[in-house]
Amino acid sequence: MKHWNLDDIDWSLFDRTRIDDEIVPIVKAASMVEFNGGVYADYLCNIFHDDEAFKEAARNWAQEEVQHGEALRRWAELADPSFDFDASFKRFADTITLPMDIDRSVRGSLSGELVARCVVEIGTSSYYSALADSTDEPVLKEICQRIAADELRHYRLFYQHLKRYQDIEQLGVLKRLRVALGRIAESEDDELAFAYYAANDNGQGSPYDRDFCCQAYQRRALRFYRLHHVERGMAMMFKAIGLKPHSLLNRVVNRIAWWMLTRKASRIKAEPEATQAA
Repeated sequence: MKHWNLDDIDWSLFDRTRIDDEIVPIVKAASMVEFNGGVYADYLCNIFHDDEAFKEAARNWAQEEVQHGEALRRWAELADPSFDFDASFKRFADTITLPMDIDRSVRGSLSGELVARCVVEIGTSSYYSALADSTDEPVLKEICQRIAADELRHYRLFYQHLKRYQDIEQLGVLKRLRVALGRIAESEDDELAFAYYAANDNGQGSPYDRDFCCQAYQRRALRFYRLHHVERGMAMMFKAIGLKPHSLLNRVVNRIAWWMLTRKASRIKAEPEATQAA
């Protein structure tokens, strides 16, 4: 199947009057994280150095990730003509780096690395689905729908390779769960927070405050999620860690995850958004 490109999007439909101003800062941040996909592909190729089939798949995956970044960048520049992507991305890429001098996964095994990749694709598929469902701006809606579909396909790609490596490594459910939870916890690390900072500092030179930027990002992003986004994501998560996706345990975990997400969103919303110190 031929993959879409930027020319497939009807940019003439862009409607500034339908933009939610709270979406623009997080789209700017997302554009840089996606555009950085080539770096992740280099890391994966180092880890899977003996697996030519996977390395080819990783490079193709990265090309699509970079295109996601290009599409989001173009929309963000329409929404905010002052957005200097090149300067912001350089600042981001110079700060957020991966270990490139290693040939073993930081997850402890190749199966663990693939579980972590599945978790990332679950998160991005859910995220872009939530944005697509929430925005009334037609061009952003189309971009997010296309990206969400790609990320779901990417999840399936990494899951297929995970099954292949599981036949060899037999990584247990508890170990896979530990990797998945660890990768979820990393969603509050510097990558997204610094992407938000680099994209929205606007050359003001404010010092980077991870907690401030993480909260500012989450304040805008979490409000777009609905229960069905969580339910689909948790079903995919269960599958990746080796549990039945449509079970009583899954339904219980869905409710707990939804309660935690809405509670966190409400708490962040209730707190006044401080101004970052200059």
